[in-house]
Amino acid sequence: MKKRVLLSLCVCLSTLTLCAQDTKNHNLEVAKNLDIFNALYKNLDMMYVDTLDANKVIGVGIQAMLQSLDPYTEYYPEEKQKELKQMLTGKYAGIGALVRYHQKLKRVVIEEPYEGMPASEVGLKKGDVILQIDDTIMTDKNVSYVSSHLRGEPGTTFMLKILRPTTGKKMNFKITRRSIKMPEITYYGMRPNNIGYISLNTFTGEPAKAMRRAFLDLKKQGAEKLVLDLRGNGGGSLSECVDILNMWIPKGVRIVETKGKLKRAGSEYKTRLEPIDTVMPLVVLVNGETASASEITSGALQDLKRGVIIGTKTYGKGLVQIPNVELPYNANLKLTTSRYYLPSGRGIKMKEGITPDVVIKPDTMANVTLYLDRLDSTEVMFDYVVDYISKHPTLAPAADFHLTDADYEDFKQRVIKAGFTYDQVSKKQFDELIRTAKFEGYYEDAKEEFEALKQKIDHHDLGRDLDAHRQEIQQMIEQDIVSAYYFQAGQMQVGLRTDKTLREAERILTTDGEYEKLLGTAQNATNEQFVDKNPATSVK
Repeated sequence: MKKRVLLSLCVCLSTLTLCAQDTKNHNLEVAKNLDIFNALYKNLDMMYVDTLDANKVIGVGIQAMLQSLDPYTEYYPEEKQKELKQMLTGKYAGIGALVRYHQKLKRVVIEEPYEGMPASEVGLKKGDVILQIDDTIMTDKNVSYVSSHLRGEPGTTFMLKILRPTTGKKMNFKITRRSIKMPEITYYGMRPNNIGYISLNTFTGEPAKAMRRAFLDLKKQGAEKLVLDLRGNGGGSLSECVDILNMWIPKGVRIVETKGKLKRAGSEYKTRLEPIDTVMPLVVLVNGETASASEITSGALQDLKRGVIIGTKTYGKGLVQIPNVELPYNANLKLTTSRYYLPSGRGIKMKEGITPDVVIKPDTMANVTLYLDRLDSTEVMFDYVVDYISKHPTLAPAADFHLTDADYEDFKQRVIKAGFTYDQVSKKQFDELIRTAKFEGYYEDAKEEFEALKQKIDHHDLGRDLDAHRQEIQQMIEQDIVSAYYFQAGQMQVGLRTDKTLREAERILTTDGEYEKLLGTAQNATNEQFVDKNPATSVK
């Protein structure tokens, strides 16, 4: 017995000695490399042929060091504190409008005023050309420069001079900057068959309050099933995520646990309130841009068998950051300190996100549509939408609005007359086929056939392409038009008309037994297996 005790004591002492030695070696390596870096910069500063900018040179070194770790640990020097604050709060002070550079006009223009914000309240419209902000001329400035002058401290007032291209009139607006925050919920409403729909845009701010209001409103309207759309939601606050899940999950359930190197980096998040509805069928829509708190939401619902997840695999961000580690000289560090783990104990590795219960790949967009949507040199789609808006003071409700055949034909002729061009996938693939055929030696034998096909590809019919892909092109135009009258909520309603992932969600919710089959459990399950009977239990 004494021998066993002595042996165990020796093993423990050996382990402690090794740990101490590892710590000593680590600290030595840290000190050594810091000395080398300090000496290296001193020699550069003293002897390098040009004078060094310390902020630039050392800043690049800091960024390179952080990039070797993970994509989310970031350094914010003093001059970027506003950027950090905006990221943490989702707020900034300005006029509440998206601006863009108009390639043909070579001017910065208003792209989209936001609902209820200063830009829309004073009457700015899509297409307005920004000429002057107070005494500063903006006609030769880029988007970044113009944006920085539109933003400022809340409550400050400035004069904005614009040109409205549809009338040729120059107009002056007195605008007072306000704190701008995008709505947490882009749109919610009722779908057929008593299905409620909520599109949650972010977990930053106070989305749990907005979600509770929207969900209770939908229940009042008769919602018996729910679709929660988290596509494109990049995440935000863990506590907001837990409070949102608490609407459908009983009190006392562990939703997520974080674990890091330091003990204080570990936390356990549980639902803390009585839920609103633990039995309503719930389907969650996700995609490759669903990240962080959105992945916790979808992953927890999946683990707890409280909802069915459909779409494509999520982004894969299983790391947690402290957003404001204070550094000298008013600098800050957003630092990754831990990983999060879902109720089942699984983590989410980078680029290995939540796999949906039902995978629905999004539709691919035709090449001609992609080029019409991008900031091309003709700006033909943007200009068409601006002209359409100027001729129509009012519009049908977003869900009912459609361009007529005459409207689309007008757009089509504008595109053709504008000399619009785009890269053809078929041409690229054909050129590659020619190179391969020549390399393998059978091009000459089929030269006439190759040349005949080349003539057809080189002289493609733009009008035919615009007709062939009318449905997706027209929907894109309709979304742009509707956003000028009904903002983002209206734009989303137009997009939902042909959303095949939403259609699949609705099919699952309305087909007898389909939801329960995918859920893998009875619809009225209470998830008791995940409830911690002792809420005071510490994290192990």
